[in-house]
Amino acid sequence: MLRIGIMGLGDVSKVHLKILQGMEQVKIVAACDLDETQWFEGEEVRFYHDYQEMLQAETLDCVHVCLPHYLHTKATIACVLKGIHVFLEKPMSLHMEEVKKLLCVVEAHPEVRVNLCLQNRLNKTVVELKKRIESGEYGKVIGIKGIVPWHRSCEYYKAKPWRGSWELAGGGVMINQSIHTLDLMQWIVGPVESIYGSTTQILDYGIEVEDTASAHMVFKNGGKGMFYGTNANPYNSSVEIEVLLEKGRLGIRENILYLWDEEGQQFLVEDERAEGTKFYYGASHKTLIHGFYNMLEGKAGVYIPLDEGVASMAMIEGIKDSSYCGKPVKLEGYI
Repeated sequence: MLRIGIMGLGDVSKVHLKILQGMEQVKIVAACDLDETQWFEGEEVRFYHDYQEMLQAETLDCVHVCLPHYLHTKATIACVLKGIHVFLEKPMSLHMEEVKKLLCVVEAHPEVRVNLCLQNRLNKTVVELKKRIESGEYGKVIGIKGIVPWHRSCEYYKAKPWRGSWELAGGGVMINQSIHTLDLMQWIVGPVESIYGSTTQILDYGIEVEDTASAHMVFKNGGKGMFYGTNANPYNSSVEIEVLLEKGRLGIRENILYLWDEEGQQFLVEDERAEGTKFYYGASHKTLIHGFYNMLEGKAGVYIPLDEGVASMAMIEGIKDSSYCGKPVKLEGYI
């Protein structure tokens, strides 16, 4: 049985915790969070205020890193150096300088697995969308759009001030709310060659990071892309991803994949929903966590290695730099 630790007991850790508690091949033995009110009931779970103290005191096989962004790189490196596998929540790091540092450490320890939680790649709609594009039956990809129209109140940032800080969060709507959509855009279409972006604040919250961002991207295969993300929507609306092909369109709306072709609109598949979680989490955390532990046990499983997160981090940094300089930037220099 694998001995598991959890670092950080905020919102997303509740998703991890529920899944892990239902698995027979793992046992949660340790968890840490500064806020003792977040500590959960567990007869054999030992709690710590500091993740470094937890790593020194415990013998662990794997750790789930669900900490604030600014601790992701440090905590992951600490685990890897102790030979502990890691299930890392997004984002992998704050910026590309940290990304490269983390990758160097992980690559030097191939015996340790670090799984990046890009779970939306495993959504039924995304899997089917990618499958149909790769089949070639609809022709080449002409373009893709990704829209994230969400709502975050001023209280959201006041409750956890690190979320509004460049130094501690690494950004706003892009790195926190839209990173999965940016990842899917490049994963579906292919590598991005250049990006022309704009970041701004249209809410009067007094935070440092952007609450709204947009970008036009050119892919290496000639496809074009449009991204728009905001936390200024009056409510959390559905993420939309739509792909234009030579012989039709494929799009995800309200967690349903549709096809539009000469026969009209067709329903293809709908995502599963995870009970008791925010609708936009979906149900694929469970698929990825189960798959990761199957892989660790030598069975057929699912594994998203750390370097899979480099592209979306480069896109975020490219959009920020493009907004600052007022012209497109080539992404080749970021990766």
